[in-house]
Amino acid sequence: MITQTDLRTAILDPERPVPAGLSDGHGKPAGKRFAVYRNNVAVSLTEALITAFPSIHALVGDQFFRAMAGVFLRQHPPSSPMMMHYGADMPGFLAGFEPVAHLPYLPDVARIDLGLRHAYHAADATPIDPQALGRIAPEHLGDTLLALAPATQVVTSPYAIHDIWQMHRGGPKPGQAAQDVLITRPEYDPVTDTLPQGAAAVLQALMAGEALQSALDHAPDGFDLGALLALLLGRGAIVGVQAPN
Repeated sequence: MITQTDLRTAILDPERPVPAGLSDGHGKPAGKRFAVYRNNVAVSLTEALITAFPSIHALVGDQFFRAMAGVFLRQHPPSSPMMMHYGADMPGFLAGFEPVAHLPYLPDVARIDLGLRHAYHAADATPIDPQALGRIAPEHLGDTLLALAPATQVVTSPYAIHDIWQMHRGGPKPGQAAQDVLITRPEYDPVTDTLPQGAAAVLQALMAGEALQSALDHAPDGFDLGALLALLLGRGAIVGVQAPN
């Protein structure tokens, strides 16, 4: 008896033989038909990964990416028929994939690609009126909670990942400084912004439900909260405000 696990393993691994007892529609051994089907599945999944990770594809080249995708899809077969979700394990896979160990920034660049895809498919949310924050009494501002749009993502890294991500899009040569990236969707398409030092920690605290003053405790001295709020408002990323009274 052929199990689903046996069939899936054989489909994704070209080194595996055709499962015993598998036949075509005429009762004959599957043979070449199975090989064609297996190839079509591998090609489709590889193309889905190229679409999901255009930056990684550009950075390592088409031939290498396709070979790497063959390894990935055998280790991480799809768990959902929705191909827009396929590849969530790619950053972790890249972190442990020896042939790209000399490119330690790849996992974080992949997280940007993933974040953009998540933002694109995230639920819609209506931004607040920018003047809403100005109507909060100064003594209550520190206890105010901000709700961020579902599309909002933060990617942190010790590498210049935004510069690297932009490089194959015609951007300048990457610098050496670490970069954290904000992903938002102000209209229909996601956009990226490089965050100032300390902003990622503040944003992560806000996204975890901390009030403004508590979130600011994660920032370095001299942090410019006004600049961060202006960026969030400009990107339509603040969708709710909850102030005392």
